[in-house]
Amino acid sequence: MTLAPSTFDQKAAAWDENPVRIRLAQNIAAAIRKNVVVTADMTVLDFGCGTGLLTFDLAPSVTSVTGADTSQAMLDVLMSKAHARQQTNVHALALAMERSWPATYDLIVSSMALHHVEKTAALIADLFRALKPSGTLCIADLDAEDGSFHDDSTGVYHAGFDRATLRACFHDAGFSSVFDETATTLTKPTRTGLRTFPIFLMIGKKMG
Repeated sequence: MTLAPSTFDQKAAAWDENPVRIRLAQNIAAAIRKNVVVTADMTVLDFGCGTGLLTFDLAPSVTSVTGADTSQAMLDVLMSKAHARQQTNVHALALAMERSWPATYDLIVSSMALHHVEKTAALIADLFRALKPSGTLCIADLDAEDGSFHDDSTGVYHAGFDRATLRACFHDAGFSSVFDETATTLTKPTRTGLRTFPIFLMIGKKMG
């Protein structure tokens, strides 16, 4: 389903040491808040949460955030941070190959995880089912690129996404009012030099 957990397990302890990742999560969170009214009664799922950079931005504003990931080491860091911050409304959910949700959610967010999921349409349909009526799905990821973004393509199933194709996946899953925008950009060194990659935010609404 996603990048082999062991690959992320090896990176978990030092994941938050990269300021680029922190800034990216902040920018994506800001784009979500600009487009979605985040309220105190919301339950949220952060799919592919990693160490919770997006989770902890949203947690103070909502009832609860469940961080879901295939990497137990990432989830261990998530919960260690939650305990250190006394953020009692943050929870961890270990994902297996067959996804199952213990609840339904008002808001589902995902940041830079979709390109690690082989069957994109199946996941979006699955997340549609995990939403409450009138719930919202927000996915942030790379625009289609030539594969330069990742130095190591292990577990990377997509070199970004064509937005029109992804919008069609949202509509096919049952979402309405689907729209997207460029949430932020990320500049990083690649094999061919320094490059800037646009990151989109796509939002779909599940009608009640």
